[in-house]
Amino acid sequence: MITPNILSRYTAQVIYVATFPWSSLSRQLLIAPIASTTAKKLANTNLDSFRTQSFHSSISSRLPSPAFVENRPSLPSSSIFGISLNNSGFTKPLSSTASSIKSNQFKMSSSSTNDDNSDENKANNNRVALLQFEVSHDKSKNLQTAREYITRAHESGAYLCVLPEIWNSPYATSAFGDYSEILPGVGDVLADEDGASKGGWGPSPVMLMEMAKSTGMYIVGGSVPESCSGKIYNTCLVINPSGEIVVKHRKVHLFDVDVPGGIRFKESETLSAGGGVTFFDVEGLGRIGVGICYDIRFPEYALLLTQIHKCKILIYPGAFNLTTGPAHWELLQRARAVDGQCYVLTASPARSAPPPDDDDSDTAKNGDGTEQIETKKKYPHYSAWGHSTAVSPWGEVIATCEEGPAVVIADLDMDKVEEMRMAIPTTAQKRKDLYDLVDGRGNQ
Repeated sequence: MITPNILSRYTAQVIYVATFPWSSLSRQLLIAPIASTTAKKLANTNLDSFRTQSFHSSISSRLPSPAFVENRPSLPSSSIFGISLNNSGFTKPLSSTASSIKSNQFKMSSSSTNDDNSDENKANNNRVALLQFEVSHDKSKNLQTAREYITRAHESGAYLCVLPEIWNSPYATSAFGDYSEILPGVGDVLADEDGASKGGWGPSPVMLMEMAKSTGMYIVGGSVPESCSGKIYNTCLVINPSGEIVVKHRKVHLFDVDVPGGIRFKESETLSAGGGVTFFDVEGLGRIGVGICYDIRFPEYALLLTQIHKCKILIYPGAFNLTTGPAHWELLQRARAVDGQCYVLTASPARSAPPPDDDDSDTAKNGDGTEQIETKKKYPHYSAWGHSTAVSPWGEVIATCEEGPAVVIADLDMDKVEEMRMAIPTTAQKRKDLYDLVDGRGNQ
């Protein structure tokens, strides 16, 4: 059992994470270190008085005592430290608890909302949602899943949501061509159904554009395989609340690795690399830079976005694996956040179990409804690390989840970006007599 004495040493904050009923995982509460008035009250609370049968709580691995995992406290199903649960399995923070992380004098916001607002679906311009869901071999199922998660992001009051990398296709070089689609260009809008079909666009971008317009959200569309002029790209579309494509990012750095005893993967066997630095502007959040997965390993790209193009947020849909994920996923996000003195947001597919050895075939439907017979063993199974995460300019994880299906909500206090950049003015202290950044080609 976690005692008040332990909690007084590791004061904690509830980070808002939702997992959904169709997941085999239970609903989760993740706890991260902070120092706040709420945490001090929590430390003095008699946890023995809380009981529930509806879900289990889970403690972040960053809290060092193994007993935190082995002996999980019982908590009430209706209201837990400023978080309420509804029948859909979606979690919503209450206004009575201000959720913030304090790192020295910098308080980084994570998840809080005003429950007094009568319009529960009204967007908070500083609220973002990271969508982590399982990806199957059935494209039509993947589109439906993405639609459901975007709807839940909208219901949470998010103004911007992020989908995972390669969310409409198995993550396999042999699958990218089979699942690739023609995508719209920057400035394109979905005028009507006939206009979309004349453009020859695939079902994935059409769904994203429809959802952006119907929900009034910005959608950072993870990535999908794009077919263009005989080449295939790993491409992210960003759509504004009017349903217009504002930027298109083609993955710049292809994932070509061969880790002894780990993983071998060569995206260049199928994919071509993009050639631009991508960013866009959102009211309330400022300028946002976009990369995809392996792009996060290249600090030069991130520095172009934050120092030349003045981005305050970097977004990386990604699908790290079980070799690189535990070692580098969070580390790289925190590094890019500290380097750029900015927020970093990532969205990963949820981890899915490989199909049984005796299950060789599967009947699915393409996005256009036509039947698709495929062999599961045709595409090697890829296990994603998951752990979609938001990191503050101080380098603190302010919201995250584990490997299963989840929606991660974070409220971003954008004033903290400028506070960090003024307090530790590394950009102004560059030794340009020794080194300098050269402006890259922009995809704005």
